[in-house]
Formats: sequence, structure tokens, C-alpha cells
Amino acid sequence: PKEVKPKKVATPKVSKVKAEAEPKEVKPKKVAAPKVSKVKAEVEPKEVKPKKVATPKVSKVKAEAEPKEVKPKKVAAPKVSKVKAEAEPKEVKPKKVAKPDIEVAKPAKITKRSSESKELDRTELRCIADAILDKKGSHVCSLDLSAIGTAICDYFVVCNADSKPQVLAIADNIEEMMHKKCRRKVLRMQGKENAFWIILDYANIVVHIFQTEYRQFYRMEDLWADAEKTIYTD
Repeated sequence: PKEVKPKKVATPKVSKVKAEAEPKEVKPKKVAAPKVSKVKAEVEPKEVKPKKVATPKVSKVKAEAEPKEVKPKKVAAPKVSKVKAEAEPKEVKPKKVAKPDIEVAKPAKITKRSSESKELDRTELRCIADAILDKKGSHVCSLDLSAIGTAICDYFVVCNADSKPQVLAIADNIEEMMHKKCRRKVLRMQGKENAFWIILDYANIVVHIFQTEYRQFYRMEDLWADAEKTIYTD
């Protein structure tokens, strides 16, 4: 037998079709950044910067329309015409009248009893107090109002009684005793109809005769607290 030499086997050739069929290694491509078109850029809102607003200018027409400050004009004093001055009556001065030959009697000087005759006032006040106490009047006192400028008289005499007949009896007794001892007549008398508060007016002295409850209600002494108070007893 002959020595058989192995034959060289040729490497198989890959056809182009097969080579194309085999996947090749794909390298990633670089992707370019997308370009924004001008149209899209215009659509996107731009940052708006605030514009400076100019101060409005006032037109001359508007300035003329606005009222101007009117200054008051000085008014001249009216001149009085000679005709008007003559028409106005002139001040007539009274003429001096000669004194008559007959002398006119001067009025008597009026004086207050409280200032000139204190002793006489005390006598009259004591007479009124005795007349009240004679009819069992209670809490007899006098108020000296001569130093008070707003008073209507010089003295108040105040007392009270428990019943209407007693109030009337005190009023009648005061009237009688003042006429008998001091020669004084009552000028006015009020309250005798109801007899809960009788007032006897002797000009410089005013007497108040209360029923007890009404004296407590009106509180005469408290109303004239500034006056000097004198209390009378038996």
C-alpha cells in the first residue's frame, strides 16, 4: 500500500450573503442636541421687563380748566354821600334845665333792719318763738340769712306740729302776738287752706310752720346750712 497523504482541506469561504446575514457589531451613534426652530422659540414666552412709565404731562387745556385760587379783593369802604349824611339825624344833646326855685323833698333813706337794729330783730324773733311754744310747737329755731346775698329776707323761723289743727293754732297765735307786742301785721300768709305748711311773711322775717312729716321731707335747715342757727326752748 502506498502512503496516503492527507489532503489539505480548504477553509470554507463565507459567502457575502451569509456574511451580510450575520449581525455586525453596531456602534452607538452620537445623537446631536435637538435644534429649536425659530418658530418654536418665538412661541415660548420671553421674560418681559417692566417698562418705565413716564409721568403724564398735563396739557395746557387741562391746566387752564382747573380753577385757580382766587384771592379776595379788598373792598373799599363805602363813601357816604353828603346827601345821606345830611339825612341822618344828628345827636341831640339835652339842654340844661334850670333848677326850680321850689325845693323838692328828698326821699327818706331806706335801711335794713338787720344791720341797724339787731336788738329789735331779736325781740321780734323771741316773740314769734314764744307764740309757737305757747301752742306746743316742736323744734323751734331761727336761721340768720343776713350774710347770704341770695336770701329773700333776713331771718327764717322754722317749727313743726303733729296735726292740722295745731298748725293752724300756731299760725293764729303768731299773728295775734306780733300785732299785740310788736305792732307788726303779717304782709302775706299762704298754706292755710291745707295747713300742712303755712308761711307768714313779715318782710324781714319769714315763719315756716310745718306738719312734722313735711318738715322732715323738705329739710329746710339742710337747704340753708350756711346760715347761723339759733334754737329756742321754754
